[in-house]
Amino acid sequence: MGSHASRTSGSVAKDDYLEQILHLIEEKGYARPVDISQRLGISQASVTNMLQRLDSEGLVKHEKYRGTALTPEGEQIAKAIMDRHELLTEFLRFFDINEETIYRDVEGMEHHVSRATLSALRAVTETLRENPEFRRQVLARLGK
Repeated sequence: MGSHASRTSGSVAKDDYLEQILHLIEEKGYARPVDISQRLGISQASVTNMLQRLDSEGLVKHEKYRGTALTPEGEQIAKAIMDRHELLTEFLRFFDINEETIYRDVEGMEHHVSRATLSALRAVTETLRENPEFRRQVLARLGK
């Protein structure tokens, strides 16, 4: 995961927080505000404010000095976000697009894609995965 230093605190979505908290818990076993702030490239004060908001919404359990844990609802949302991110990444990789472009595109798309579009992309991705001939035909149309 690259740094998002170019972002302002106002543009960091709740989804980004939940996704990073889940990543940190999976990697380290805990998620501290300082780590979240480094991952998202925003101030620790902004992180603390958002964690308090997510806590009041029942998505995380934020305890000062102890770190942040996801509630079952928060974890479910975070896993759905990661699944969406992985699906979009896999979909774009089928077209031999460079990784930096894929990363930027997925960051932009993942917050704006509807459930219906996601289902369609999942069906196409599975077809591309299971059917190399279909992928070959698509790449040929793209001139690759």
